[in-house]
Amino acid sequence: MPAPGVCLNIMEARHKQDGYGSSANPEGFLNQDYKQLKQYCLIQGVRYIDDMFPPDRNSIGHGLLRPSDLDLVVWLRPAKIAPNPSFVLDGISRFDFGQGVLGNCWFLASIGALTFQNHVLGQVVPLEQTFDENYCGLFHFRFWRFGRWVDVIIDDKLPTINGRLIFVHSKDPNEFWPALLEKAYAKVCGSYADMCAGTPAEAMMDFTGGVHMCIQLSDPPKNLWELMYRAGSSNSLMGCGTPQGETSANTVLPNGLVQGHAYTVTGVKQMMSQGKLVNLVRLWNPWGKGEWKGDWSDQSLLWQTVSAHDRKTCHSVDDDGEFWMTMEDFCKFYTDLDICCTSPDFLDGNSSSRWNTSTYEGRWVAGTTAGGCMNNRDSFWTNPQYRVKIDGPYSEKDGGKNMLVSLMQKPDKRNRRLVQNVHIGFSVFEVTEQYKTQKGKFPATFFNTRQPVAQTKAYLDARDVMEFLLLKPAEYLIVPSTFSANETASFLLIIQSKAETHGYENSGYYNQEPVPELKQVKNAEEDENKKTFFRQYSDKYEEVDAEQLQRLLNEKILKGDLKSGGFSIDACRSMVALMDTSITGKLNSEEFVRLWNKVATYKDIFFKTDVSRTGTLSLSELRNAFMASGMRVSDDMLNLMALRYGASSGHMSLESFISLILRLDCMFKIFTQLSDGKAMNLRESEWMYISMYT
Repeated sequence: MPAPGVCLNIMEARHKQDGYGSSANPEGFLNQDYKQLKQYCLIQGVRYIDDMFPPDRNSIGHGLLRPSDLDLVVWLRPAKIAPNPSFVLDGISRFDFGQGVLGNCWFLASIGALTFQNHVLGQVVPLEQTFDENYCGLFHFRFWRFGRWVDVIIDDKLPTINGRLIFVHSKDPNEFWPALLEKAYAKVCGSYADMCAGTPAEAMMDFTGGVHMCIQLSDPPKNLWELMYRAGSSNSLMGCGTPQGETSANTVLPNGLVQGHAYTVTGVKQMMSQGKLVNLVRLWNPWGKGEWKGDWSDQSLLWQTVSAHDRKTCHSVDDDGEFWMTMEDFCKFYTDLDICCTSPDFLDGNSSSRWNTSTYEGRWVAGTTAGGCMNNRDSFWTNPQYRVKIDGPYSEKDGGKNMLVSLMQKPDKRNRRLVQNVHIGFSVFEVTEQYKTQKGKFPATFFNTRQPVAQTKAYLDARDVMEFLLLKPAEYLIVPSTFSANETASFLLIIQSKAETHGYENSGYYNQEPVPELKQVKNAEEDENKKTFFRQYSDKYEEVDAEQLQRLLNEKILKGDLKSGGFSIDACRSMVALMDTSITGKLNSEEFVRLWNKVATYKDIFFKTDVSRTGTLSLSELRNAFMASGMRVSDDMLNLMALRYGASSGHMSLESFISLILRLDCMFKIFTQLSDGKAMNLRESEWMYISMYT
């Protein structure tokens, strides 16, 4: 049985702090370890078969092939497909491969861009892999997936029909790096079918580490050519797409371009033609054929107007899918340009500038932290909030930018085709002097009285949205949100800054003060009356067990207040364990009165914050209940408690609220007593002792 998710989350966070999941130390995808598996195969003398992505129809996926074709598929190792298989033959090039029956031109366009950047290529495709020494049918590739690098292991069994590869294939039948890379990415996506349809940016981000700039070519920046030139000279990948036609079909237009199709930008060059400088863009069709037929195409007479040197180095008449066009035609016939890179250092043309990166993982949860956009005035403040302080130089000249903010939604589904993106965006607010000392989340009043200094132009149902900003040195609050309230999704917030920045997630309380006791008015006479009541129902030793406590709470103390059937026996056993200082499995009169007083206080808080008068707490009311109790709870903890104690309707009954807040109070006290205020060390027996009886 695997460890619970909260345990895995803690382990993941600790691993990340130790550098696990970095490009230098990627984590094993699906917890598979390449070195261990390879060593096992070599010692045992066996060929590897991947049980996490087996060579069967499930890995091909649903709806990609006709049932009759699926029946013909045979998974073969390269040695059964070609006489002399090699991982790489004569270097790696965009002209090595062609698309198969899978509609993943977006992925192949990204591979085409990858072949231009050897540094990035070596990170994604470990080039030392061969079919010779220590071959055991096991290969691996590395991708950046939502904040961390993963090492993806595959076997080399590839799907064929009649001995021929049905998906991506190399021009040289003995070369297999493209087919194996495609299989590794299919495993990440869930299946080959899950790779159908997409944008080059998605894979290019997974190749580089997530820095993404999207330029709408209908309204390009004035320095577009310079930007593309600098990007091409750095470790950047560039892709673009043509507009969709009336149907989803990839119709070839009279000008040679394909509708709704992804292309790779493979170069930019400035040439002198007829006495004028011409800015040209080189593009590549991942089909490996089919080219532009307009100005500066392979057959264009304009090539006779440039120098012999430019013609020799740039002009080709091969039908290899690659062609040139002017920057003006590029902006006219393509919709958007995606630039993905390991760092945005190229942006300002200053090779000495270095951008700093901060990454935050978060989650919007319906009812607690999914407040929606600013149209939702009452709930916008409940969204996750991030405080960022910017130091260092600041200049408005040349329209320079000093910060890139990217918001990416992180899928909760294993299969890519099942992911339903929500509309996402973010707003940036300056923290004014009045709020500099604010601890924890900024309230609704803060947002109701000021406008953001920057925000996304629109909420998009894209994998990520980003903005380049120019922000003066100051403190800011960044609020990522979905467009509509109460939409549950996970996200990654990436902040790239030229200036030095200091940031943190803002829902927790970072001055770790002891949690104050709830305000309970001591009333000695009332406590004596409660003890007298207790003695009427206790056993001869003046104690009550869980069964007796259940009857007292449901039938006497809270009779008429409980709307959901009363406390279960399991809940009462938990209460006894929480309050039982003598470890007898029973409560004496002192323990019982202490529990009664707490229950009475929590009941008052419950009804005070149930402003909707439903007899239950909505998740937003639950947040207010914690504030009223004096307990300080981060967004992450609030979300967890809503999952653990809330009903499927998103509401919480009085019984569940009392059980929850009793446990929270007790766990705070345990930590206070056994820790140094920051961390706690327990022996195995101590950990089991506490966890099994609280």
